[in-house]
Amino acid sequence: MYTRITKTGDRQYLQLVESFRNDSGQVRTRVVANLGRLDQITPEQLDPLINGLNRAVGRAENTASDVIQEPGLSFGDVFTLHELWRELGFDKALTRALRSGRRKTDVEALVRSMVFNRLCDPTSKLGCLRWLETVAMPAIPDTVTHQHLLRAMDALMDNADAVEDALARQIRPLVDTTLAVVFYDLTTVHIHGEGAVDDDIRAFGMNKEIGGIARQFVLGVVQTADGLPLMHTVHPGNVGETKTLQGMLQTVLKRFPVQRVILVADRGLLSLENIGELTALADQDGRKLEFILAVPARRYADLVETFQGLAFSDDGLAESSFAGHRLIVAHDPLRAREQSERRRGRVAELEAEAEKMAAKLDAQDAGQTARGRRASDRGAYSRFTRAVAEAEMTRFLRADLQADRFSWSVDEDAVVRAELFDGKLALLTNAPDLTTAETVARYKSLADIERGFRVLKSDIEIAPVHHRLPDRIRAHALICFLALVLYRVMRMRLKANGHGASPRTALNLLARIQKHTAHIGDRTYNGTSKTTPEQLDLFDALNLPRPA
Repeated sequence: MYTRITKTGDRQYLQLVESFRNDSGQVRTRVVANLGRLDQITPEQLDPLINGLNRAVGRAENTASDVIQEPGLSFGDVFTLHELWRELGFDKALTRALRSGRRKTDVEALVRSMVFNRLCDPTSKLGCLRWLETVAMPAIPDTVTHQHLLRAMDALMDNADAVEDALARQIRPLVDTTLAVVFYDLTTVHIHGEGAVDDDIRAFGMNKEIGGIARQFVLGVVQTADGLPLMHTVHPGNVGETKTLQGMLQTVLKRFPVQRVILVADRGLLSLENIGELTALADQDGRKLEFILAVPARRYADLVETFQGLAFSDDGLAESSFAGHRLIVAHDPLRAREQSERRRGRVAELEAEAEKMAAKLDAQDAGQTARGRRASDRGAYSRFTRAVAEAEMTRFLRADLQADRFSWSVDEDAVVRAELFDGKLALLTNAPDLTTAETVARYKSLADIERGFRVLKSDIEIAPVHHRLPDRIRAHALICFLALVLYRVMRMRLKANGHGASPRTALNLLARIQKHTAHIGDRTYNGTSKTTPEQLDLFDALNLPRPA
């Protein structure tokens, strides 16, 4: 059965026609119904007929209506993060911690959206609003404004202790309760903004990224040996690294009641005072507190005699004592040779430059003229000392400022002392049962937390920060920390299941799974794009359900 348009004179008619065979087997047609003049038929007249025919064959669509297709929304990445968020219990934990009878907005959903934004498309809080328009975020309020996001950040800080305790309770089951090796390190986070506010944590200090002075705050991160972030700390940008250590330890012991904690921290966090404080904290509440700390280079002068008496094993390890604790030293002969040769080469280059300047001065004194500006002893001293300072060689080369003529000397004893420490890593620990090899391996695992900082600054883009109020900055740091937790859990699961994708790669691939919405007449239809085998493998590797 089909429709046919016939023409009579200058008029056209719409007919419903069917084909049939007559008694002789010949194909013929006959008019089932005349539907009227074509120029007088309106959609309102045809729609009931079309809908009736669709119903007769079990079809619901009104094919006479326009099909309006909305832009596809990324779904697979936010769905994955939402399932992981729920599995870790962060949804319920935050909801309980942020519960308020006066608050009408869903703060947990708003915080969750900002955390997911850091992982999927990190941007400003205004940018987060634009991003929300492009994704099918599960369980999100219909209307989200910039003020909603800022108020959610304020709510986080109004309930900061409750929030952090609640998150710690959710992370705690993932921590080994018999032995927790805790890694701690600090980084600087560049921040924008002028002026000052009360209790400002934006302060000028040496920024690790730019290698110069910048306005910043200091972020500390504590993680397990498996790379799981446990907690974070926020400090003013000019705080000394050593001042953060004891408070951090007390908080870790409070929130994570493990029987043994081995703190592993980088250079700069060690002082004799810190060692005393750490020792005083040991055995409190029946728990043992131990540490592995790198001895900073500034303390190496105190170790000259100790290093001279070291006898290294075939694997380049030796043990002695310092400040009443075990001193573990790892020696890499190849690296030592490279460092020594590089230093002596630079000294030789600076001496060669000095020889040229001295030769020019001697030639002038002999009456020889040369092109260019006339040299002077004062100028030679100035250029030489500047070159030595820029090369960071002031310990080894110095100009004789008391002499009448430009002269210099090399402190060979200082060079030999420096070579004594080349290729060596000095560690201080109070852990009695760790072998030298285990101690070094534990410390070298600290590099993993550095990778965490790189994730924070690259994938999550914690900096630059555009907030000015201290609590807003702290809230931003907490949001980025939560993003880091999700990132690390994803990485741990992918690695454990032998999948080679990084969390960043996984989320990019899953983002291709889209939600689609179409409107046909007064009906709305929702659907999800077909998942590929590669995407399905990711859900399996992450131990997460697939989207329905």
